[in-house]
Amino acid sequence: MSMLPKPKVTPPPSKQTPVPAAPQPVAEPEDGEGARMGFFDHLDELRQRLFKASLALVIGTVIGVVVAEPVLKFLVQPYGQQLVFTDPTGAIVQYFRVALLVGAILSIPMITYQLLMFVLPGLTQKEKRLLLISIPPVTVLFLIGVAFAWYILIPPALDFLVGFEPEIFEAFWTADRYLGFVTSLLFWMGVAFETPLIFFVLSVLGFVTQQVLIKNWRIAIVGAAIAAAVITPTVDPVNMGLVIIPLLMLYVFSIFLVGIGQRLNRAER
Repeated sequence: MSMLPKPKVTPPPSKQTPVPAAPQPVAEPEDGEGARMGFFDHLDELRQRLFKASLALVIGTVIGVVVAEPVLKFLVQPYGQQLVFTDPTGAIVQYFRVALLVGAILSIPMITYQLLMFVLPGLTQKEKRLLLISIPPVTVLFLIGVAFAWYILIPPALDFLVGFEPEIFEAFWTADRYLGFVTSLLFWMGVAFETPLIFFVLSVLGFVTQQVLIKNWRIAIVGAAIAAAVITPTVDPVNMGLVIIPLLMLYVFSIFLVGIGQRLNRAER
């Protein structure tokens, strides 16, 4: 009996489970590239910036409370007499006014940084480093402005006010009026001295040009006059002139620095 060959049985093909392809990593946009924020995102950003700036001011004010007494004695020296107050809480209010001034001076680096980071969103890492590097010089300029107001502006201003028609008027100043005048002049002149460097940083980032500042010189004069009227509560031309002239000189210096910043901006491109 002949043996019939057994048919070859082909095994069924094995079912292989397809291996899913590994997900491709999504490229993260660099800082400042493709950044888009909605309205509520901006509000949240503003809230965070304000909180950090306020926290810095609170910490600085706490330090100011500790050193307010020697600072008060220092501020009263140009007047040469004890200050009087006409309401029960006058002394306490003025004490904390000086503490707040000290707190503002100590916290000005953080406040400046938070302001710039909110106003100029979508910065690259390089631009953020530039802002961080500029904070110490901004602080130094603020202190220079305070020193300029104390040693250059306040002595002639007080001499003029005390010596105005001495046969008719006798200087007898209250604490709120005197300290309000002095602290306002010190703080706002410190802020004014920051503006040239802030304009310089903005020009390096490409936000401000020298031509724009030159074109708007009339607006700068009007702005300086308004700022002088706010800083000095007096309406006499002597004290207003003492403030307007430095402000305009700072504006001219800002134009010079912005020109340098523009050249640096073009060189980086």
